[in-house]
Amino acid sequence: MKIYSAPLQGFTEAPWRNAHEKYCGGIDAYFAPFIRLEKSAEDKLPVRNKDLRDIDPENNSVRCLVPQILASQKEEFRILTDIVVERGYRWIDINFGCPFPMISKRHKGCGILPYPKEVEEIMAEAEKYPEIEFSVKMRLGAEKNDEWREVLPILNETKLKMITIHPRTGKQQYKGDIDIDNFEAFMNECKHNLVYNGNILEVADISSIEEKYPSLSGIMIGRGLLGKPWLAADYKDRASHVEESVDKIVRMHDDIFNIYSNRLQGDSQILNKMKCFWEYIIPNIDKKRGKEIKKSITLEKYIQAVNNYRRG
Repeated sequence: MKIYSAPLQGFTEAPWRNAHEKYCGGIDAYFAPFIRLEKSAEDKLPVRNKDLRDIDPENNSVRCLVPQILASQKEEFRILTDIVVERGYRWIDINFGCPFPMISKRHKGCGILPYPKEVEEIMAEAEKYPEIEFSVKMRLGAEKNDEWREVLPILNETKLKMITIHPRTGKQQYKGDIDIDNFEAFMNECKHNLVYNGNILEVADISSIEEKYPSLSGIMIGRGLLGKPWLAADYKDRASHVEESVDKIVRMHDDIFNIYSNRLQGDSQILNKMKCFWEYIIPNIDKKRGKEIKKSITLEKYIQAVNNYRRG
């Protein structure tokens, strides 16, 4: 079964993706965090420079990168799609899943799901790009877990490479139980290749989903891969890489640290960015070393803490 790396804002940017494939691997495609319009459509570059840099082919060494776009209106969709296409990409993911209120209240991400007419407009615009393979990442709904029922028929009539479904509502964000009943109902009615996403933290979780739902096309992993970067490789190789975990983590860290040390200005910016790298890793490493990294308040103390972890 194919394994995909989920897009997480602030975490799975190009430096992380490149280092992950280099030292851990096991991923069939990396999905980049979404780009969106930040300014008026009349501006020459209405997308943040940092977002454009993140999908620039020159900054990405992974074999397969899928940019993701966030839009609720066809004009937005067209501008963003053109920006991605101009950079040479032919597979674009559409974000109907982001659960954060500042996004969803604008009918973006999962916030578009209660409005099937808006979904229909986006899909109609996608049909105007026959040379592009579009996919959709979505949730069951924004507020209600059955909002997908009016959206899926629209998606079924659209040419899509695949749909990734996270079986929660946006209101839940990442908390609460996965809704297996609605996931299974969605799977039974979906006419596209379907990818499962949500609560994949161990190889056993991958194997369980694969065994229970053999018709799935793949599994997308987010937080589980951030916490255990070797997770996908463990599954693909049918072997544990946990003994190499410290080495893999520090190699990834060093590559990422070197990039942000040159890109960001000031110790506090570098420190804050690098602590994101450890956020999901710390619960899985030695408690003392993890606490030392987490509590670092200066870049000097942080480097010392990482070196202590490196030495074991």
